[in-house]
Amino acid sequence: MSASAHHARRPPHPEHVHDLLGVGIGPFNLGLACLSEPLGLDAVFLDARDGFAWHHGLMFDDATIQVPFLADLVTLADPTSPYSFLAYLKEIGRLYPFYIREDFQPLRAEYDAYCRWAADRVRGVRWGREVVDVRREEGNDDESPVYRVTAITSEGTETYRARHLVLGIGTTPWTPIEVDPLDGGDTVALHASDYLHRREDLLSLGSVTVVGSGQSAAEIYHDLLSATGAAGPRIDWVTRSPRFFPMEYTKLTLEMTSPEYIDHFHALPPDRRDRMLREQRSLYKGIDAELINQIHDLLYRRSVQGLGTGLLAAATALDGARREADPATGAALRLDLHCTDTGRPWTHHTEGLVLATGYSPTPPRFLDGIADEIDRDERGRYRVARDHTVDRAHSFIHVQNAEEHTHGLTAPDLGMGAMRNSIILRGICGREVYPIESSIAFQQFGAPAARHQEAR
Repeated sequence: MSASAHHARRPPHPEHVHDLLGVGIGPFNLGLACLSEPLGLDAVFLDARDGFAWHHGLMFDDATIQVPFLADLVTLADPTSPYSFLAYLKEIGRLYPFYIREDFQPLRAEYDAYCRWAADRVRGVRWGREVVDVRREEGNDDESPVYRVTAITSEGTETYRARHLVLGIGTTPWTPIEVDPLDGGDTVALHASDYLHRREDLLSLGSVTVVGSGQSAAEIYHDLLSATGAAGPRIDWVTRSPRFFPMEYTKLTLEMTSPEYIDHFHALPPDRRDRMLREQRSLYKGIDAELINQIHDLLYRRSVQGLGTGLLAAATALDGARREADPATGAALRLDLHCTDTGRPWTHHTEGLVLATGYSPTPPRFLDGIADEIDRDERGRYRVARDHTVDRAHSFIHVQNAEEHTHGLTAPDLGMGAMRNSIILRGICGREVYPIESSIAFQQFGAPAARHQEAR
């Protein structure tokens, strides 16, 4: 019996107070569970799912994660941890094959298997627990609150009590239009997160349109085009971006994933941060340059073979979609588009639609009971402090990957998860239990600090 299975069956004691309770078990909170275990912290982590699963709808056989293996759950905080990716490879007998492969980036399926391996071993993980309510217990002062967390399970309701909360519920698929009214019958419409589950349905159609500008859109387009022969569907790709941007991998740019840059970004006014995030999209939401070249090579080969190459359109925004058959082709979905360069509207018909339009944070309803304790900005977003707390006391409620608007492009970066967890644990433990780097970049962000010279 795995550790997680054992703990899943043990109901919480009604009077017990945990030091830390995490809601959601994605890579970031799973990393926090692994780093918390050797500290003697009483930590518990709840998730509504039955087990760990990471982007299974985009688990292409040859897809890699976009960061080196050092960006695992723990290594950048504790290289000696038994929950490292290298420890996983050693245990399953694949350390030498990985070494001989000489590629720093693990396969996406490999990373998912590693996380499931860690989730099966670390203590405190509870699957099948959907958190539905959080309340502050009466009688607790602002300096030492206790939160009562209610979770629904298949067998009823459980109640947990904790001094610190860490919200790691992640983001949810976002679409610019409603998908459900378009899906069904002679059409297939879905978000990219469900792509592999519906791939065969798409390939059975006469035409498929992919909408999006990032890595997921490119992977889906390449996969569909690779599987399409002379009799397959026409594959089209449109994106609002001015061009098909490659992701920026140069080393001075990568220094923007540094504590110095986070300090600089966090200190800026909110409107300036929002503008910078829009300008920096290609730095972390672009496409792997090698994949862009593979797509062009594939299009070239198809043109030589006399196969269709479909439509490839940048600077094209999706305004709406509805069921309206094309008299010429019979394709049942009409997409209303416009060119962002000229403003000119145009229409496009398709039978399949894949929206690789990303993810967005979703405010959890379970926090409604402590809404007055959460610090928010003028737009209703979390006002996340530099130490990743969102409660007004900046001490007890922490967030994972919900701070892109305050901390910048590092928020969803797997490589920064260990540092963020080190900061969260410092706040919970009252001391720095894992060394936290404060200066790693060669370059300077912002104006230099004023230097004061003593009068001679």
